[in-house]
Amino acid sequence: MTFHKEGYTSLALTILFLMVLNALIQFYLPQAHTLKWIVYIFSFMFLAVIVQFFRSPFFHVNTDETTVLCPADGKVVVIEETEETEYLKDKRIQLSVFMSPVNVHVNRNPVAGVVSYFKYHKGKYLVAWHPKSSTENERTTICVQNSEGVSVLFRQIAGALARRIVWYVKEGDIVEQGQQFGFIKFGSRVDVFLPLGSKILVNIGDVVKGGRTLLAELPSASTAAATETAAIKPISMESLTTPTPHAQPTVDEEPTIIENEGHQQELPLVIDHPKAEAPEKKAAKKPAATKAVKSKDKKEE
Repeated sequence: MTFHKEGYTSLALTILFLMVLNALIQFYLPQAHTLKWIVYIFSFMFLAVIVQFFRSPFFHVNTDETTVLCPADGKVVVIEETEETEYLKDKRIQLSVFMSPVNVHVNRNPVAGVVSYFKYHKGKYLVAWHPKSSTENERTTICVQNSEGVSVLFRQIAGALARRIVWYVKEGDIVEQGQQFGFIKFGSRVDVFLPLGSKILVNIGDVVKGGRTLLAELPSASTAAATETAAIKPISMESLTTPTPHAQPTVDEEPTIIENEGHQQELPLVIDHPKAEAPEKKAAKKPAATKAVKSKDKKEE
């Protein structure tokens, strides 16, 4: 266990403040023994909080390109499918870890590979568990692509108390799994965006350890590409090219007998019923059989 370099300034200011406070109490109120003991206890507890916050434990990291390590100590608060709109611009599985002030605040690379994207965003300081903290708070966005071409994007997000985000990577860097990539001071959150098809190994509410807990198993590059393609449903062209069925003409079952010059001939009476035809046009059409019957009546007269 060591003291992290990001805490040197905070530790020095804390010690200076406590020394001045205790000196003033001793000088101006030498007989206030109860007050002095209260100040002593407060000084010890305050110093302990600073020391434990900036602690940096040593441990062995088991690396594996097929797995995703937890980037920070804390509790899993989000596991859901969402749209990553900043860089990858596709559907991902978002997994978020909330870091309380008592957690180790060292951030570690969840995967090994090349940093394909990095950007720092200024923003608000909403509480870290707020749904909009991922897009509106001060944050950094980092995307690492492993040797198989699978990309994992993750974000450091400042919280209500965390007013400073520190990062040690830039675009184009080659990073190792479990290596420190940054630090967030006094409470925060880290979001990890995994490819669809990843096998999640944790549940909401689980307490996780940075660089030691396995969050997920990554799919292969071909599986990830196939899953992303399947998530996008193509438009069927059949619905655009299928013609509209037309009304079929109807044939009367009993034929009409037509007499012309002494000969009888049986012809079926065909009546067409087009849908789009106006009513007046229907009236204008007269079957040939009707005309023939009228001519017969004239001859008989």
